[in-house]
Amino acid sequence: MLLIADSGSTKTSWRYVSPYQEIIQAETVGYNPFFQAEDDIQHSIHSELLPQLPPVAPVQEIYFYGAGCSTHHNIAKMQTALRNVFPQALVFVADDMEGAARSLCQREAGIVAILGTGSNSAFYDGEKIMRTIGGLGVWLGDEGSGAYMGKKLLQDLLNEEMPTHLAEKLQKRYELTRANILENVYAKPYPNRFLAQFSKFLFDHRHEEYPAQVITQCFTDFYDKAIAKYDNPKAFPIHFTGSLAFYFSDFVRRIGQDKGYHIGKIVENPAAGLTLFHTQN
Repeated sequence: MLLIADSGSTKTSWRYVSPYQEIIQAETVGYNPFFQAEDDIQHSIHSELLPQLPPVAPVQEIYFYGAGCSTHHNIAKMQTALRNVFPQALVFVADDMEGAARSLCQREAGIVAILGTGSNSAFYDGEKIMRTIGGLGVWLGDEGSGAYMGKKLLQDLLNEEMPTHLAEKLQKRYELTRANILENVYAKPYPNRFLAQFSKFLFDHRHEEYPAQVITQCFTDFYDKAIAKYDNPKAFPIHFTGSLAFYFSDFVRRIGQDKGYHIGKIVENPAAGLTLFHTQN
């Protein structure tokens, strides 16, 4: 039995593959060992994932790709949490960028971008990641991400640089005040999740001038800060995954093509491609 996971900061998509190649899908909250304790991760996997899996023979192999799984310490933390829930399994843990690359490129070279709550990009040579640009988090980067969009939106709201009718709608919809915005951003955990939720407001109003400008600027910043810095980026397809890339795919594709890039696949999450990668290789 094979268990494959793609985990962002907000949610984790799981695929359980039986010996007969039957596939069961499951979903839990996201896991990021930068921000979560090992015991918390273990408890969540046990309580949220196990009830969604069939009560059959134990899982033998786990391939977990997750946000924050880019250091030896965090990889070890995630491995321990998984082994405590699945003691008989061989556990492989890598960061979400490697998962995206394997899913979208399979065995071909290309540039891969993740645009979700956060953002990141990498050049993949068909076997391994050769270079990564981005992934600096909500305060130092994350251009093109949901958190980046939300931060820009709230900046304009607080600085009174947003059209009045949209400011009123935003405040009413989310019951926003200056005080609760600052508390959620600077005092409470997971400011990236708090900020990312406002990308939905931009999506709902994307046909109006101001939201379209914000969205366009956020994705333009991503292309300029990340993609443009690779060696000869126009020679390779650029593949995207993540909720922001998927739901704003018309902006992502148009802006990229206007800059002369070859835009390839845009998928909401890489779980299906990872299942293909691990069952065929």
